[in-house]
Amino acid sequence: MGGETVLCISGASGAVYGIRVLEELVKAGRRVRLVVTPSGRLTLRHECGTTPEDLAEAHGVVLDDADDVAARSASGSARIDAVVICPCSGTTIGKLAAGISDNLVTRSGIVAMKEGRHLIIVPRETPLATVHLENLAKLSGWGVTVLPAMPGFYNHPTSVEDMVDFVVARILDRLDVDHNLGRRWSGDEL
Repeated sequence: MGGETVLCISGASGAVYGIRVLEELVKAGRRVRLVVTPSGRLTLRHECGTTPEDLAEAHGVVLDDADDVAARSASGSARIDAVVICPCSGTTIGKLAAGISDNLVTRSGIVAMKEGRHLIIVPRETPLATVHLENLAKLSGWGVTVLPAMPGFYNHPTSVEDMVDFVVARILDRLDVDHNLGRRWSGDEL
């Protein structure tokens, strides 16, 4: 991959998933553009005690303004390999499914769909309403990877970090990023 990964953090609970994806992408040497919605900013502060600016500075990534629909990741001609929305709120899911690109997160997602880029959304809503399920099915049918934040337990996690890393590992696998997060199932475990 020769371009960048756009990592978007929306307002759904689970901002730690986005932070861990950011950490692992940077660790793997990927170029990252970070976009955080206003609701995502609130969730980052409440759940993780940080700001988008602090994350961008700490990890040496570009922070784009969520209101700037003219930013690089909103362009079909930019060299963007993938867009990851993690976590992805029900509102963002609904906007993507309706083709509404009213901020840089939704615009980046829709551009990824139209350009055939990899788009991964990580819903963290629970329970899911029928409208969420219908919108997720629609997006999946359009080639979007729907990767819910649902940790597995077959690796016997011993911490919240282990459960977060289980989901992050699945995201990195879809992006073809090498990592050492957890053990892979070998078939000999039982």
